[in-house]
Amino acid sequence: MLKLFSRQKSRKVLVVGLDCAPPPVLFQTGAESRIGLKDQLPNLSRLIDEGLYGPLSSSIPCITVPAWTSMLSSKDPGVLGFYGFRNRADHSYDRMTIATADAIHEKRVWDILSAADKTSVVVGVPQTYPIRPLRGNLVSSFLTPSTQRQYTFPNELRHEIDQVLAGRIYDVDVPQFRTEDKDHLLRQIQEMTEKRFAVIKYLLREKPWDFFMFVEIGLDRIHHGMWKFWDPAHARHEPGNRYQDAIPAYYRYLDRELGEILGMLDDDTVVMVVSDHGAQAMEGGFAVNEWLRQEGLLVLKEDEMPHEGLVPFEKVEVDWERTTAWGAGGYYSRIFMNVQGREPQGKIPAARYEQARDELKERIEAIPDPAGEPMGSVAFKPQELYREVRNVAPDLLVYFGNLRWRAVGSFGLPQLYTTENDTGPDDANHDQDGVLILWDPRRNYGGRTVAGMQLMDVAPTVLQWMGLRVPPDMQGQVIA
Repeated sequence: MLKLFSRQKSRKVLVVGLDCAPPPVLFQTGAESRIGLKDQLPNLSRLIDEGLYGPLSSSIPCITVPAWTSMLSSKDPGVLGFYGFRNRADHSYDRMTIATADAIHEKRVWDILSAADKTSVVVGVPQTYPIRPLRGNLVSSFLTPSTQRQYTFPNELRHEIDQVLAGRIYDVDVPQFRTEDKDHLLRQIQEMTEKRFAVIKYLLREKPWDFFMFVEIGLDRIHHGMWKFWDPAHARHEPGNRYQDAIPAYYRYLDRELGEILGMLDDDTVVMVVSDHGAQAMEGGFAVNEWLRQEGLLVLKEDEMPHEGLVPFEKVEVDWERTTAWGAGGYYSRIFMNVQGREPQGKIPAARYEQARDELKERIEAIPDPAGEPMGSVAFKPQELYREVRNVAPDLLVYFGNLRWRAVGSFGLPQLYTTENDTGPDDANHDQDGVLILWDPRRNYGGRTVAGMQLMDVAPTVLQWMGLRVPPDMQGQVIA
């Protein structure tokens, strides 16, 4: 990678977070890619053509939590100690915790900047609720239960937002993006995003800042809710459908808002556009717990086998003394093993744990797709991914079909493979690569591509641009 001078004059930094933005959409034109929109996005194209850019490899797992916090702390998920939204609280079978801001014990960029007397404005960055003080202003994110309670810092900022929105309620998320009512979904996303940008532009104008970051979650929601209508390669795409332009139209809207924001900046401000992961067409779902049951690794009580309809894993009664492993569904699957001396009714002897884990990994990676061809699944061991493994990590993290297939945790499907999602309609799954664009108004880099960037590189890059020493425990490297 390119390197900055070691003595960097302090600059202001604006980070534009586009949750779920994939490289093929932003970096390719329609002529180069079936989903390339670069030629329709003049403001993003300008940043790309004058800046540095490239794919940004996400965390493993490549999901919103832990990815954004890994990016902004420059610590991997093992060091952070959470591996998704929901995590095992201990080695019991049913106690789970939600990874809110209270789960974060590492400093993020604005914590370091506050200690250095620099002022930050943070809007919509995941895992910022419950509210923690900082030097500056903060509006929390989609995990906030309600904006009827404190969702800003300082608390008085919420009253300013009420004034900006003329009494309309600020939305941290759309209430339900997994819905068949696509007109309602599109209205929700558009209204939420318009309100967010009204607040962002107010904060840019009225509040002092050295570092400004916002994350727009609407892009993630429209990808999951509308991908099949747009992508001709999606298995359920219907050419000429009435929603064909919904996703491109939303990108064009985001680009116009970005253009307004760029017009509000001076030439002292460096701009970074980042995403936490990418997106791709979801081929379908794989019933991971049903597969474990058929393989004899997960045993239910005799009267607990579902006969009709989907039944979540949490609603069945497991015969733990006879169970070797169980799984959790989602964009990826977390596989937990039932180990003697660790779980309450452990079945696997502790001395056989690694051997049993290797065997299970091999069996998972050998699962075929519905046509009998290799699915291409990958099962990761946390100890091989992370610098340290804190709290209760999954024994294996599984990308079915390398993320082309979602993990379905429920029972009751007629077969192991499904084209639907057990938690509601979903057209897209995540992809490992997100995006990074770095643009300096004082220097034209000529659209130079940078390879090998990883999401933990963002925080040290921001700190170096802002003239601060990069903490030695950060795991990423400075970009550019």
